[in-house]
This record gives sequence, structure tokens and C-alpha cells, in this order.
Amino acid sequence: MKIGIISDSHENMPKIRRAVELFNREQVGAVLHAGDIISPITAGEFASLQARLIGVFGNNDGDVLFLRERFRKIGKLHVKKYEGRLGGKRFLLIHQPDMLEALAASGAYDVIVYGHTHRAEISRRGPTLVVNPGEAGGWITGKSTVALLDTSTLEARLVRI
Repeated sequence: MKIGIISDSHENMPKIRRAVELFNREQVGAVLHAGDIISPITAGEFASLQARLIGVFGNNDGDVLFLRERFRKIGKLHVKKYEGRLGGKRFLLIHQPDMLEALAASGAYDVIVYGHTHRAEISRRGPTLVVNPGEAGGWITGKSTVALLDTSTLEARLVRI
């Protein structure tokens, strides 16, 4: 299964549109959003996804109730974390990388996805693959990136949008 990973889109509508186009072109089976969507108006761009969206709220997400309502038909937004299986692998999706080292060392997850730092990272911490797709919005670093992950090989790559 191919998974699209996005974080810190920060209401940058053109970049969200590009990410959705990429994920649809790559025929991902799911999209993980690691938080900081910001506004419910972004649901209009995410609605074009041809895969379900699983997300978590970030520290900058404001109107949580309206965000949840607007994203209800697109997927599900979780408050602090999402734990689940995708493509036969155990995933943890969080926004802030609190206790990241301990979580990776626990062996409880095959993949941990996080955001918040706006710095892209694809690394191995023991048996756990850790992925931060960087910032889709591009407001801080000037680089707008997302990631694609193949669950059959557990290989991920960054893509500029």
C-alpha cells in the first residue's frame, strides 16, 4: 500500500492542491496529516482526495469542532494521536514529537509519523521508521514537501510540491 504523508499545511491552499494532485496521481491508499491544517476552509481542497484522510490536530489548529465537521466526509481527525494498521503495518501519527525516542524504542510501531518542527526527516530508530514530511505550507523553510511511503518495503521519500 502506498501512503501519502503531509504536515503543517498551514492553510496554504495552492500547496494543498498540489499535494492532493500528487497523492491522487500516485494512487495512494490513505493520506496521513500530522497536524496544523489551520482552517476549515482547507477541506475544499482536501475533498478532491481519492483516498481517505487520517489526521491529528496540531498546536495551531483553531476551531476543532468545525474542522472535524468539515473533514467528516474526507476522513477523520484525531485529537492527540492516531494508532492503527495500514498496509499491514502498525502506525502512530502525532503532531509534536514528544517522547519520540521512547516511542520508537518501544517496538510498538513499525512507522511513526510526526510534524510540528517543519523539518523533513526520514530515519530509522531501531526497527521503527520515523517520518516527518516537513512543511507542506512552506511558510517557515521556504520548502514545501510531503512524503510517500510504500508499506510493502517500508521505504519513504520526500517530494517537493
